Amino acid sequence: MARTAGSHSDITGPKVRAAALRLFAKGGYAAVSMRAIAAEVGVQAGALYNYTPDKQTLLFELMRDHLEELLRALPDPKGDALAQLETFVSFHMRFHADRPDAVFIAYMELRNLDPANFAEIERLRRSYEDRLENILRLGVESGAFVVQDTKIVTLAIIAMLTGINTWFRETGRLSLDEVVAQYWEMVRKAVGAAP
Repeated sequence: MARTAGSHSDITGPKVRAAALRLFAKGGYAAVSMRAIAAEVGVQAGALYNYTPDKQTLLFELMRDHLEELLRALPDPKGDALAQLETFVSFHMRFHADRPDAVFIAYMELRNLDPANFAEIERLRRSYEDRLENILRLGVESGAFVVQDTKIVTLAIIAMLTGINTWFRETGRLSLDEVVAQYWEMVRKAVGAAP
């Protein structure tokens, strides 16, 4: 059914996505119904289908948009491998600290994607991982890093950096700047880079 003129689709559509993001992150995709999303937005359940064909598409689009935004925001490589790695660490932590619900969904709800959607999300994730692995390879080739397997170290670094979303709070003992500085030291040591 087509949206009628003046239906406020530019307002309701983003509200549907925001509600789905909150509810999926809080209760898990499988436990959230379209009816629950509609109630959160304040519309009839049938109205949701003006904004998304189904719940699977909604999940996929939330994950895809998060990863596409991540890739667009990732700074272009500058400087030597050590400088590039420090930039990557800082960027990753700061970007993800501002988006805990999107991060949770992007990592924890992969199992709920159908095969075609899963393949597209994995392609985007690999594009991001490749950027970090290229930095590690550059560091190994230049002698700045001592890494046996750049793929394993790439995945380990991303998992470690993303993990702050499970515990970091703005009101906590350390500021984000302090946490980023400590994580950078751990990553630097993990790749065998000199101080």
